[in-house]
Amino acid sequence: MRLAVVGATGLVGQEILRVLEERHVEFDELYLVASAKSVGQKIKFKGKEYTIKSMEEVVALAPEIAIFSAGGGTSLEWAPKFADKGTIVIDNSSAWRMDPTKKLIVPEINGHVLGSDDLIIANPNCSTIQMVMALAPLHKKYKIKRIVVSTYQSVTGTGKDAVQQMMEERKGITNGMKVYPHKIDMNALPHIDSFLDNGYTKEEMKMVNETRKILEDQTIGVTSTTVRIPTIGGHSEALNVEFYKDFDLKEVRQILEDTPGVIVQDDVKNNVYPMPINSHGKDEVFVGRLRRDESQPNTLNMWVVSDNLRKGAATNAVQIAEFLMEKSLVS
Repeated sequence: MRLAVVGATGLVGQEILRVLEERHVEFDELYLVASAKSVGQKIKFKGKEYTIKSMEEVVALAPEIAIFSAGGGTSLEWAPKFADKGTIVIDNSSAWRMDPTKKLIVPEINGHVLGSDDLIIANPNCSTIQMVMALAPLHKKYKIKRIVVSTYQSVTGTGKDAVQQMMEERKGITNGMKVYPHKIDMNALPHIDSFLDNGYTKEEMKMVNETRKILEDQTIGVTSTTVRIPTIGGHSEALNVEFYKDFDLKEVRQILEDTPGVIVQDDVKNNVYPMPINSHGKDEVFVGRLRRDESQPNTLNMWVVSDNLRKGAATNAVQIAEFLMEKSLVS
């Protein structure tokens, strides 16, 4: 199997390479692709040097799988060209997520919908992935009526330049990198992606629309407020979830503990709860602060944390590739 990683020099691209190595994903050839200015540069992977190739070169090589993390514009232009060669594209951008002809996949939840004719597969938004990982098993048991979610998202979700801006501000550099419209260090910005006519941001509407698509239920009410905060370990989310059926907290905890990829950290007497500093570099989704909403029936409060570069991007994309190989959906 020949594998390409498109956007190999970016934050997510680098994380994809780490995940491939950690999970011992087997392939015969690895092609690394980046922007034109990076072509010819060398990247070390598992002790071997790989030369960055151009898009044109790798399209012609027709790898079996290409994992894209190079932005929506690049994906819209190049994913169809790869697909025309028979390459299965797993795309990390938002370009294809809401395309009705494309599957939006979290393997543990809806990998079963994939078929041999799916040549462009969308990887969901990072904040959506961790939320549905925690909610999918509860939806199956109690059926979700409405979700109110507030996120507290790492600067790594914006990219290398955002991390640089925060670190420079922390050092007192006032004329350095400027990615955000305001200072990010010692601050919180209720502004992720651009604002839409309805007053929500694109990020907030991604959480609404992607959740319904992944859970295959257009009746779920979802409202979201997404906030950028000065941390790099992962995204955190406060969820308020109303179900049609009542629940038992002990049963909720047991369901989550039995869910692959989810770890319950909920011992408040000993100050144990999920935090981004502890999720950093890990693949799991961490859930805690489980408690009943005492203001209305059938409603649960919970706190969900995950490394946005791992399960929120790289790990989920690699897991999709693993799923395709496991189910013999790739030659």
